[in-house]
Amino acid sequence: MNLVQLKNASILFGQPPLIDGADLNIQTQERVCILGRNGSGKSTLLQVISGELKLDDGQRVVAGDTVISRLAQDPPAHNDTRIFDYVAEGLGENADLIQAYHEQTQIVANEYSDAAMAKMQKLQEQLDAKNAWQLEQRVENVLTQLSLPSDTLLKDLSGGWRRKAALARALVSQPDVLLLDEPTNHLDIDMVKWLEKTLLSFNGSLVFISHDRSFIRNMATRIVDIDRGQLTSYPVTYDKYLEQKAHDLEVEATQQKEFDKKLAKEEVWIRQGIKARRTRNEGRVRALKKLREEYKARRQVLGSARIQDGGGQKSGKRVFELSALSFSYGEQCIIDDLDLLIARGDKIALIGPNGCGKSSLIKLLLGKLKPDSGEILTGVNLDIAYFDQHRSQLELDKPLIDVIADGKREVVVNGAPRHVISYLQDYLFSPERVNAPVSTLSGGEKNRLMLAKLMLKPSNLLILDEPTNDLDVETLELLESLLVEYEGSVLLVSHDREFIDNVVTSSLVFEGNGKIAHFVGGYSDMARWYDANAKHAALNQSIADKDDKASVAPEAMTKPTKPSDSKRASDTKATQKKANKLSYKDRRELEQLPKLIEQYENEIEALQARINSDGFFQKEATETQSVLDTLQKTELALEQAFERWEALEELENNG
Repeated sequence: MNLVQLKNASILFGQPPLIDGADLNIQTQERVCILGRNGSGKSTLLQVISGELKLDDGQRVVAGDTVISRLAQDPPAHNDTRIFDYVAEGLGENADLIQAYHEQTQIVANEYSDAAMAKMQKLQEQLDAKNAWQLEQRVENVLTQLSLPSDTLLKDLSGGWRRKAALARALVSQPDVLLLDEPTNHLDIDMVKWLEKTLLSFNGSLVFISHDRSFIRNMATRIVDIDRGQLTSYPVTYDKYLEQKAHDLEVEATQQKEFDKKLAKEEVWIRQGIKARRTRNEGRVRALKKLREEYKARRQVLGSARIQDGGGQKSGKRVFELSALSFSYGEQCIIDDLDLLIARGDKIALIGPNGCGKSSLIKLLLGKLKPDSGEILTGVNLDIAYFDQHRSQLELDKPLIDVIADGKREVVVNGAPRHVISYLQDYLFSPERVNAPVSTLSGGEKNRLMLAKLMLKPSNLLILDEPTNDLDVETLELLESLLVEYEGSVLLVSHDREFIDNVVTSSLVFEGNGKIAHFVGGYSDMARWYDANAKHAALNQSIADKDDKASVAPEAMTKPTKPSDSKRASDTKATQKKANKLSYKDRRELEQLPKLIEQYENEIEALQARINSDGFFQKEATETQSVLDTLQKTELALEQAFERWEALEELENNG
């Protein structure tokens, strides 16, 4: 079933049109990835689908009561809004009433009074009148699904958790179509994998923009390509799309070559002498005029960026050598007793969650931070080119041409002079744009400009901190090729799994608490090792648990104290007297269950205390999510243990 249709749709932002007479269908339960070069109109297309932007021409048709929701590209701002209130805003007109009721329930729970109770009852009546109870429950359900604390303020959350809150706000309306604009930008790898898992369980249709190739491969069931204002649907995998797109461009190039031959032949004919003009075919003249108009209207394929490094002398064999290096921010240990040798030609990825210390390690190597202890030896003849993820080297008020050439009209590339406009065209900046201020550029264009500036500098060590954000796939792949062929050393911080795999020779993995592990290979090699190690540890734990259970004596059992169910808290001795009606295996299990239940209850109490502590939700999402996941698993295990105890008791009583 078609949920959303665009028919002969056009959006005019100057000439040529950004979207030009395009058709698009979004069907039920499909996951559509929108691909195209930076500036091709991808975000504009999402705004058209959501109804936020009106078409200049054509039709937008939405089936029945289809609900469409869009996840904003940036996480919500740090402010004093509670998560519950922020998420409830996704419900529209009833949001204020639901927010007021939720707030009043907290007031009644904390400071009971007749006036507070009367106000809450009045709000209940209003909810009844508008039949909005299910909406309040919907907010609670989505908060539970995403493990979000309802009364925590947005300002107390890390960036990853605020992105979770934005997703909850988009999901609470129970959309049939969910629109996502670069959802993985600035998320660390663990958060990207969490997002994939969450979205794969979504029952509606997804339409998303992404340049993360691993994310696209894992998510997309169809690719929609935007190229020169036209939309082309490829109902295939991402890799198959790449093959078909390349084939389509080859066919187009062949057709244009034949067209150009025909046009040239007709132009020769029309320029023949007076005698030929008297006898010329007027139909042929009209056909030539049509050919000329078609040629003039043709939109050429946008060229690929041409990235080349600025060359540089060889560094010494030792680039950096770290001995017993330690560094902390206050009480937080970032690096603990690290020994590391970085040699000439090494290409190393720094992998870990946001805030783990990757940028701090880079600043230590560059001398911008001082270690608490240990030593850093720097090699000889180092020429360092540094890509800063915050683009602080770009002056926003300056025109592009001055950022690159500092007022000059020539730059030196590999020892040879080039005109700055020609050089900027290598990075897909047209001559018309070279005098525009940097502040007018998109995120991807700023990253391209940063690369253009960086690659002018002769270097033998590239330090790249998040260079892939906002880059389109073609430019990303060209940067990969440059780094693979680069003869110097590379230190790379990136959350793009495929980019890491394609570029580096080894990886430094920040495991937490200052511990850093060194692996040969990229992200996939590292992930396979951790996965195998986790499975091995789980197997050993399972064996140990079985051994522990078999060795527990009945006299060591203690009675559980769960107050909510007196039947479950029956006396252990009475249970043991009745146990002769059970099999030996069941009897042993029943004897061990009280101690196991008490253990689970103690674990839950400790986890809840940790979650309720000050500052818990200001920590990185990977750390907090691990605690929440453990709590959920332990609560489930406790419930299963109680259910098993009841089943064994019933078996004994009826035996």
